[in-house]
Amino acid sequence: MRDALGPVRLGWRQTAVQYQMRHAVALVALAALPLPRLGWPAALLALGTTVFAGTLYLMALTDLRWLGAITPIGGLRMIAAWLLIAWRGCSRA
Repeated sequence: MRDALGPVRLGWRQTAVQYQMRHAVALVALAALPLPRLGWPAALLALGTTVFAGTLYLMALTDLRWLGAITPIGGLRMIAAWLLIAWRGCSRA
């Protein structure tokens, strides 16, 4: 892949892979937690990860740089999910 993609596009792909894998593990962990009301946070996390990593993958494969304007929307959804998870986890105690 190093030959097919330049260093910038390879960096986008690597970032997408890292975020996708970390958040996939987090979603599996959320499914195992005994916390109530995790449907919305899990949905936000899944959607945010899909948008964030998906736009980075598309940018790497197609070099459509305008997709970079959409990428932060996924990031904001992931941040919102983590904040909601923390709030619900703390409010249980």
